Amino acid sequence: MSVTNDVDGAPTEVGGAVDDKSTRDQILDAALECFAQTGYSATSLNDIVAEVGIRRQSLLHHFASKETLYGEVFERLLSDWFARLAGAIESTATGWPKVEQVLRAGFGFFADNPSYVTLMRREAIDGGSHLGIDLAAVLRPMFDQAANYLRREMAAGNFREQNPEQLLLTGYGALLSYFSDAPFLEGLLDEDPFAPAALDRRCEHIIDFFTAALIPT
Repeated sequence: MSVTNDVDGAPTEVGGAVDDKSTRDQILDAALECFAQTGYSATSLNDIVAEVGIRRQSLLHHFASKETLYGEVFERLLSDWFARLAGAIESTATGWPKVEQVLRAGFGFFADNPSYVTLMRREAIDGGSHLGIDLAAVLRPMFDQAANYLRREMAAGNFREQNPEQLLLTGYGALLSYFSDAPFLEGLLDEDPFAPAALDRRCEHIIDFFTAALIPT
């Protein structure tokens, strides 16, 4: 029997196992998967409540609308992403070691949260129309900070001369497309792209690529 305390957020019991996540967190997790798999427009609140195993009115107790829920899913996505990168960005390391730290932190976050990548790619394609915020404006400070760092290191002779913005766009594509296109890539690679060995190879390739692009010979 499945028992869910779906209003006050207490632990739920499903099939005899207790889930320590609050109902609110379970809703956010389920919403992330649904929005990532089928997109905003094709996902209904009924899809999400069915995934969690609660009543629709219980979801509405926590989130007033699908738009509100989607916004909070995305807010958690960005918060988690920034938190994962913060240590690498704020590190006192300079030159290549700092770039490598940021790349590994970003790759690790995406590997742990592939649904986040799919959701972000969907939102980018849709132009942020479902968020009520300018996603590019939210990410622009981090983008500019990275470009300015690369530009300073190039001016100091530590990195090869490149167009920093274009290099960042190349890195963006190299990182995100691998995770968002995994079902397609599986047919090309004849293996699960998320298998540990495959992830290790991909991460090391990206590190090697940026090493070749930036480190003078």
